[in-house]
Amino acid sequence: MFNAANWLGIAIDSTCGGRGTCGKCKVKMLAGALAPTEADRKHLTPAELDEGWRLSCRALVHSDCLVDVPRLMTSPKAALLGYGRHVALDPNVHKVFLQLAEPTLDDQRADIQRVKDALLDAGFEPHPTFLVLQVLPKILRDNNYRVTAVIVGDELIALEPGDTTGEMYGLAIDIGTTTVVVAVINLNTSAVVAVKSTLNGQASFGADVISRISYTMMEPDGLRTLQTRIVDTINSLTDELTTQAGVALNNVYEIVAVGNATMLHLLFGIDPEPIAQYPFVPAIEESVTLPISSLGLHAHPEARLTTLPHLGAYVGADIVAGVLATGVARNKDEKNRLYIDVGTNGEIVLGSAKITLATAAPAGPAFEGAQIKCGMRASEGAIESVRIDSDVQLQTIGNAPPIGICGSGLVDAVAELVRCGAVDATGRMLSAEEARATHRIPDAIVNRLIEVNGVRAFLLSSPAENIILTQQDVRALQFAKAAIAGGFRVLMQKLNLADDDLHEVLLAGSFGSYINPASARAIGLVPWIPVERIIAVGNAAGEGAKIALLSFREREAAKRFKEFITYVELSADPTFNDIFTDALAFPTRQED
Repeated sequence: MFNAANWLGIAIDSTCGGRGTCGKCKVKMLAGALAPTEADRKHLTPAELDEGWRLSCRALVHSDCLVDVPRLMTSPKAALLGYGRHVALDPNVHKVFLQLAEPTLDDQRADIQRVKDALLDAGFEPHPTFLVLQVLPKILRDNNYRVTAVIVGDELIALEPGDTTGEMYGLAIDIGTTTVVVAVINLNTSAVVAVKSTLNGQASFGADVISRISYTMMEPDGLRTLQTRIVDTINSLTDELTTQAGVALNNVYEIVAVGNATMLHLLFGIDPEPIAQYPFVPAIEESVTLPISSLGLHAHPEARLTTLPHLGAYVGADIVAGVLATGVARNKDEKNRLYIDVGTNGEIVLGSAKITLATAAPAGPAFEGAQIKCGMRASEGAIESVRIDSDVQLQTIGNAPPIGICGSGLVDAVAELVRCGAVDATGRMLSAEEARATHRIPDAIVNRLIEVNGVRAFLLSSPAENIILTQQDVRALQFAKAAIAGGFRVLMQKLNLADDDLHEVLLAGSFGSYINPASARAIGLVPWIPVERIIAVGNAAGEGAKIALLSFREREAAKRFKEFITYVELSADPTFNDIFTDALAFPTRQED
């Protein structure tokens, strides 16, 4: 019942995170009463039990019931996180300062029992790790029995000298195929004290997940190599950020990591080969929690790492995190929203609190600048925006001289060429003679239509810089956008939704943050809805990881997404090929 209330956004008091130890989450059953549990009898009086009071975290509900939830005595501490979501702060990490009475002949309790009794009075009943037992006698006596207990989940992972309750941090990590983002979070205040992204150290072994999986299959030590690369990448970022923020690694107690199924398999050193082979089955789908020492990550030696679950082999924990951050599957307004993480593998979620579907489309690397003649990653000198009127206007990252074009610039360029008529609806680039014959395309644009080794191309830059967009580049973008469009059209068809039925389209990921919504719509990458309803939500996966780190309740809700979101395998859908073929064409409608 406690988790069901969390899912619905109903706050029930608790300090133990719903583990049945604090006794604060009591509710009154008005209809559909349940038999008392052992925890109920421990924390509630006989009179309360007779009146129908139960601990919500121990109440397993299998049918309709009517419950009276007491009003909270104080407003829960909350923060605005993700896509405008108010999240009650309730981290899985707790610090409790203990001032213990020293042993006497009249009080000969074992040291660990003395600690356990004090923690139980505070509402916690954790299990001590072996390391705690090893250091327990000395740390208590060296500090006059004044220590801080560090609790992660249901484990007592450390005892620290004195009162260290003000120093409590965690890491939220988004492991992307191309980029890794690490954020250091103050678990007391929810503040991000440091954040940075860097290139995934595995990138040199392939630009996409299939290349990485192939490397593990072809090289005897391939899996270990890729695991070492990602661990080194995370550790390098962690060391840099904690130093920058003045945070001791020993004060980092928990890590929440998200990523697609392949990235997390590689992090754990689990063979990802079955993910790439029919019928595409990952080794694990559920959330995983383990000591960081088993992976060699940098933080407190007894810190724990937790992941979110996967919805399918190609809809991973990063998408679950994005859904958590945006509330797509839980919004109380029940309006239909389309969530698209645009990348090599385009992940798509569609629906509302009533019903939600998810799928993945093999878009290929065009959106990231790969396999494009002058393509490059989004770095300094990359063309990120293109406008065409009487001539071409370019904007580059860092305002540097253009040296190539990244994904957002590619989408802009093709959208503008379609709009001005230099590329037709089928994706065919006109020759200069054909364009001049239309009498609609400015001469400056016509003069940029050239041929390179017999291939039609458009000169984006000055001739000296020689950055061109070829006919093959246009085709590559067509196939990429048709894969994603085909994916969401299949889902829309299953839910019997038209474009006008969509309340919002949410574009996620680093690419989604920079793409021009009008250009995305113009090439058919998103449905044709008003551009103000096409919204970039940035690194939603990273935001979801932060939410899961800062709120154990939200983390538990995310673990249940698989029960409420249906995964659709496009390769098994008989309509996908026809829908994909139709989606190759560019929309002929170019204005609202």
